[in-house]
Amino acid sequence: MVGFEDLRRPGGYAVRVLAVAACYYGAARLGLLRRLVVEGSVVTPIWPPTGVAVAALLIFGLGCWPGITLGALFAILYLAPPSLDLLGFLFGNTVAPVCAVLLLRRARFRTDVSRLRDGLALVFLGALTAMLISATIGVSLLLITDKLPARSFWAVWLAWWVGDAMGVLIVAPLLLMLHRARWPPPMARWKEATALAVVVCFVVPLAAYSTISLLYLVYPVIICAALRFELVGSMLCALLTSVLATVAATDGVGAFAGLTPIEVMAKLQAFNGTMALTALLLSAVITEQRNTRRSVENACQELVEVLEHLTAGEPPPPRPPSEPDDRPWPKA
Repeated sequence: MVGFEDLRRPGGYAVRVLAVAACYYGAARLGLLRRLVVEGSVVTPIWPPTGVAVAALLIFGLGCWPGITLGALFAILYLAPPSLDLLGFLFGNTVAPVCAVLLLRRARFRTDVSRLRDGLALVFLGALTAMLISATIGVSLLLITDKLPARSFWAVWLAWWVGDAMGVLIVAPLLLMLHRARWPPPMARWKEATALAVVVCFVVPLAAYSTISLLYLVYPVIICAALRFELVGSMLCALLTSVLATVAATDGVGAFAGLTPIEVMAKLQAFNGTMALTALLLSAVITEQRNTRRSVENACQELVEVLEHLTAGEPPPPRPPSEPDDRPWPKA
C-alpha cells in the first residue's frame, strides 16, 4: 500500500487520481456483470462505483474528484460510443459523491462509523439524498435525448437511484473499514469467525436460491454477525447476501422466479435496502454502546487508582495519553 506521505510528494497527486480512476472503473465492470432491464433500459441493482467514489473522497479528500470523472469516462465509453450527453453523465457521476461527502462533513461524520449518527448520516445523507443528483441527471438526459420514453421515467429513475444508493451503503463502509484496519487482523477469535462464515455460506445461498421465499433467514445471521463482530461482520455478510440475491434475481431463480422485471427489481431493491440498513445501523449502535461502556470502565479504573493514591497520601499518578483504537476489528 502506498503511504500518504508518499502521495504528498511530487507526482503523488497524479498517482492518487489514477488509483481512484482505476478502482472506479474496476468497480463499474464488476457492477455491470449483473443487469436488469426495466422499461427497456438496462440498470444495475447495485452500482459499486458510487461507494468507491464516496470512500475515496472521504479518505483522500475532495481533491481526488478528477479520478472519479476519469473512471466514469472509461465506464461510460465501455458501455456506448461517445455522444453529446457524455458530459452530462460525467457531471452527474462526479457531483453526486462530492455532494455526499460535503453533506457528511457537515454532519461531522466519522469514517469509523462508530456512532449511530454516523450510520444515519451515511444512509440518509451520503446514500439516499446525494444519489438523487446522479439519478435525476442521468435519467433526465436519457429522456431529453429520446433514449427513454416519458412513461418510463419514474421506473428507471427509481431503479437508478436505488442502485447508486446501494453502492454507497454496501461498498463505502467496507472500504472505510479496510482503510482503517491494522494488518494482519487479530486471530484470537478465528474459531468463532470460521463458524460464522460456515453458517453464512450455508444460510445465504439457501435463502436466495430456495423456491420458497426464505430471504428473511439472513436477518438472524446478520444480527449475530453485528453482535459478535460489529461493522466487520455485519457488512461482510451484507455484501455476500446482496451479491447472491442479485445473481439470483438477474437469473430469475429462487425467490425471484416467475416475476416480471419490475417485480424482480422492486423485490430485490427492497430486500437489499432493508438488509443493508439493518447491518449498518445495528453495527453502529452496538459499536457506540461498547465504546461508551469501555469509556466508563476506564474512567472508573482511573478513579480507583486516584483514590488509592490519595488514601496513601501520595499524589495521583499522571494520566497516560490516550491512544484511540481505530481498528475495525472488534475485541472479544
